[in-house]
Amino acid sequence: MRELVIEGLHAGISGREILRGVDLLIRAGEVHALMGPNGSGKSTLSHVLAGRPGYEVTAGSVRLDGVELLGLPAWRRAEAGLFLALQYPIEVPGVSVYDALGEALQALGRDRGQVAELVAAEARAVGLSSAVLSRPLNVDLSGGERKRNEILQLGVLRPKVAVLDEIDSGLDIDALKAVAGRVGELAKRSGIGVLAITHYQRLLRELVADRVHVLLGGRVVQSGGPELAEELERTGYAAYGEEPAEEEPSRPRARPLEI
Repeated sequence: MRELVIEGLHAGISGREILRGVDLLIRAGEVHALMGPNGSGKSTLSHVLAGRPGYEVTAGSVRLDGVELLGLPAWRRAEAGLFLALQYPIEVPGVSVYDALGEALQALGRDRGQVAELVAAEARAVGLSSAVLSRPLNVDLSGGERKRNEILQLGVLRPKVAVLDEIDSGLDIDALKAVAGRVGELAKRSGIGVLAITHYQRLLRELVADRVHVLLGGRVVQSGGPELAEELERTGYAAYGEEPAEEEPSRPRARPLEI
């Protein structure tokens, strides 16, 4: 069975430990929501999973279908079936979505000749206009268009596990419904495991989570069903009585992953 297993993950940056023993298990077709206050380590976890340089892993394991991801470059992790949707999708001047996804499909041993058909189908599914697709990747796109474009890429590539870093950030109601609805369909129909990092329950009203986890102080301190998100909406995080871990000093909006 396809699954992402995170065990005892400790990691940090610039000599500061941020993740202090994260344990998660995400199986095929499951949607997991990860919630927590600013500085709790949520984005650090997404960066560490994807293999962004600059982060030091000091302990633990991250396995996707038995393959140890830690130590692999970012492109190898993607090849193994891990997908990261960035909170701030970057611009790639001179490269179209067709070029980027064609290369990705070819690297995965799939027919790049299908890219135009696949992109058109996913664009319809997330409500992205064909005019947007003719531009260089994410150039001159609104925030909502960029987020729809991320989910378009997810739908074309169909990875084993998708990590969505605040995919709901900056979306209006219609865009949120389109993005969350498509993610839910891909999880259930294509068996993609989803880890959705979010601050707000509003995402989970559209994207039904099988499990909700609270990350605080660099650890998962509570897990439960969808009702846990509703409780957090009412009470916040004070009930857990723990200070958040120190987050990385800055998170540039347009800095790409280095591969």
